[in-house]
Amino acid sequence: MYHPFSVAETIKTAWNILKKNFVPLVVYSAISLFVNEFLEFLKTFIFFSDDMLTQFIFLMLQMIVQCFIGLSFYKLILTLMDKEYYEFEFKDILPSFKMTLNFVIIGFLTGILVAILVFFYVLGKRTIGFDSLIEAIELLLVLYISLRSIFCICFIVDDDSSPIESLRQSFEITKDNFFKTLGVFAFIIFIMAIVLIPVIAFISLLGFDENKEGLVFRFAFYFWFVIVFPFTQVIIMVTYRKLVYSHQDVDDDLSETN
Repeated sequence: MYHPFSVAETIKTAWNILKKNFVPLVVYSAISLFVNEFLEFLKTFIFFSDDMLTQFIFLMLQMIVQCFIGLSFYKLILTLMDKEYYEFEFKDILPSFKMTLNFVIIGFLTGILVAILVFFYVLGKRTIGFDSLIEAIELLLVLYISLRSIFCICFIVDDDSSPIESLRQSFEITKDNFFKTLGVFAFIIFIMAIVLIPVIAFISLLGFDENKEGLVFRFAFYFWFVIVFPFTQVIIMVTYRKLVYSHQDVDDDLSETN
């Protein structure tokens, strides 16, 4: 392939994009966090109910809102990546209802897959035993499917693809770059570890006792969501774009402009 996918070039490009757009990305992450926390507050203190139907309806509304926010964040990143070519307005980063619905469908498909894997795990455990072997096989299967399908959301945002079409497209662009894609996500996990571990250690040194461990990890999560999460999402979107360019065997505009 004339335009091969490069892990090092992907990370370098993502870093350059983050540096140029750090403030809007962090602000939008903070807004997203506030909305998610507000929904949790409503669910816990305002709309709490033992009625299963009420819980299901609120869960669906919460899922739709979270999918809308997630898609808008992806659209924001893509827009910031392309902004050198055109001016954009706030409405340009808002996903359509169709995109949101497609994301929700992807969520349901993921839930079905998890249920199937749990079923086969329980079945295998009862019939042949070897719990560790079954867990290892399913872990590898989940890792493989996740890496091959991770960019389906990107296609929903960027191409307005349907759920099945977006999954097909994601599998297609990762077909010849599975281990390189794995390398990118290994780097993301490494970044999360080197950032979160010192943060958790520092917060713990402030004097929290064991009864407040949940609070420690919550503050660490807030820090990750606002500061680290934007970088990881930029890496994912840049990886997506570069895999598309590599698959189409065309010049990489991201490298040229960043």
